[in-house]
Amino acid sequence: MSLIQLLPDHIANQIAAGEVIQRPASVVKELMENAIDAGATKVDVNIKESGKSLIQVVDNGSGMSADDALLCFERHATSKVRKADDLFSLVTKGFRGEALASIAAIAHVEMRTKLADDATGTQINIEGSKVVNNTETVCPNGTSFEIKNLFYNVPARRNFLKSNKVEFRHIQDEFERVALAHSSIHFTLTHNDSEIYNLMPGVLRKRVVDVLGKKTNDRLVPIEESTDIVELNGFVLKPEYARKTRGEQFLFVNDRFFKSTYFNHAINKAFEGLLKERTYASYFLYLNVDPQKIDVNVHPTKTEIKFEEEKFIYSILLSSIRQALGKYNIAPTLDFERETSFDLPMDMKSKPVSEPVIKVNPDYNPFHSTSNRNTTSFSGGSSGKKSENFSQAITKHGFGTKEASSADWENFYTIDEAPEEEEPAPLIEDETSPGISQFLIKGNYIFTPTKSGLMVIHARRAYEQILYTDLISSFITNPLQSQVLLFPIEKELSKNELVAWESNAMMLKQLGFVGEVKEGELHLSAVPSVLQDETIQKALDRIVETIAHRDIEKGEIAHELVHSISKSASMKKMNLNSKEAVNDIIERLFQCENHAFTPGNKKIIDTLSLEGIDEKFR
Repeated sequence: MSLIQLLPDHIANQIAAGEVIQRPASVVKELMENAIDAGATKVDVNIKESGKSLIQVVDNGSGMSADDALLCFERHATSKVRKADDLFSLVTKGFRGEALASIAAIAHVEMRTKLADDATGTQINIEGSKVVNNTETVCPNGTSFEIKNLFYNVPARRNFLKSNKVEFRHIQDEFERVALAHSSIHFTLTHNDSEIYNLMPGVLRKRVVDVLGKKTNDRLVPIEESTDIVELNGFVLKPEYARKTRGEQFLFVNDRFFKSTYFNHAINKAFEGLLKERTYASYFLYLNVDPQKIDVNVHPTKTEIKFEEEKFIYSILLSSIRQALGKYNIAPTLDFERETSFDLPMDMKSKPVSEPVIKVNPDYNPFHSTSNRNTTSFSGGSSGKKSENFSQAITKHGFGTKEASSADWENFYTIDEAPEEEEPAPLIEDETSPGISQFLIKGNYIFTPTKSGLMVIHARRAYEQILYTDLISSFITNPLQSQVLLFPIEKELSKNELVAWESNAMMLKQLGFVGEVKEGELHLSAVPSVLQDETIQKALDRIVETIAHRDIEKGEIAHELVHSISKSASMKKMNLNSKEAVNDIIERLFQCENHAFTPGNKKIIDTLSLEGIDEKFR
């Protein structure tokens, strides 16, 4: 008996579905692309429960005959490829003939299609690759697909789907990618009977503005370049509108969305020196390349493309964007007539201007012998006097008391006169040794002596963990306390981000954020009281990134949002200018269940052993 057997078609289709159909968004992508290949000028997408119960795509394209309607569900049935050479001259979206066969293998599918010249159309129902109905029907010109109960016969795959919010965000991403590539087609997207997008046909600039929002129009910098290798057009956003996330970065080749870290590097290099730290440029760039010089058949989802002349395209991208930024007076230009004395780097423009301070040591005597200058030193003290010991200096200068200033805590140091013969000190100090319990360096690092060495606490991270512990314990039982803003905050968000905010509105209100969406903007009237004025914007940026641009399980999103608030609130100016304030933060930290690491798993506490310290001075 032979060990090797041919797989039945329905099993082979389920295996293929694992590569092509990863989630509901994959179905939306494949059906929208089929509609475009059919010459549709209008495509309607209707979603229920983030695609888990229904995905409906209706187009007014050419439609299919009764024979083709049945044949299109067969594996590797395609109208795009006739011979191997056709793979290198493709101008359509799909071509392998796997999408419909894969979808039909893992869902309940109903298709209605009709040619313009036919009086009636065809309706086909398929369940798990098995045709259960094939009848003549009355329907409009074009094709309509209804995909129900996705992964109904592959429960393991269905269980691995994320929450409805996460899955719908992926659907939005795929919808936007297709819509941005075809500005001449009318697209609509509806979720649970609520209209999300209604994109009317128009020029490319209008389509980008419709997707991102009206205020985007003034922020776009056009890119145009034509060479024998590539035709390039599209837009980049001005550097001052760079975002904290990479969400608005779109590359297209021959109207097909793709991803490329290599080309992304060229774009980032063009913005070098113009972006604030940890921000990313937004761009919508369209490449038109000879189909024979690219290979789109290197990945099942066709998002990775191989370019024959990618090095030349890299250089063209870099130079074109730099030229456009210079043309619109965004990038620095070489102008010898221009006054440049007031030019500042991007990262310094947001910092407040401070008056320079001149420090003078009134006790300095240039005629005194330099041989004794190293015998004593405390904030420029006069030479010739032996330095106070550590505890005497602390008492004399007010360290460890309420009257001690933050500058004293940050700048205190002492250098003792070295003895002629240094005696080794014991590694373990006697508990009765004079000294202080802790001291602060640079306003952020708390040093506390222990029996075995020196414990170092990162004060800001400690405060973040304290806030997180307090907020999460309060959030479980009661809403977080809000503070009403004197002037409401108006924050512009993308369509995707606004939908994510509205989807999480109840939880955000529980966290202290009170607001509503008006005319494509978020209007906030109250924020959590733990946030200060200077930390509100950072908190909002983190909240939006968490809910709109990260895949987080439903049970973890509350913890992630509280973490975002506590991290932002901990960035405020800390007043650790007294021994009591330092002691308070240490005590509160050790009352936390987890006092060694922040919620983001960053270290709070470290220990320098006496053995290690002693080893450094041998």
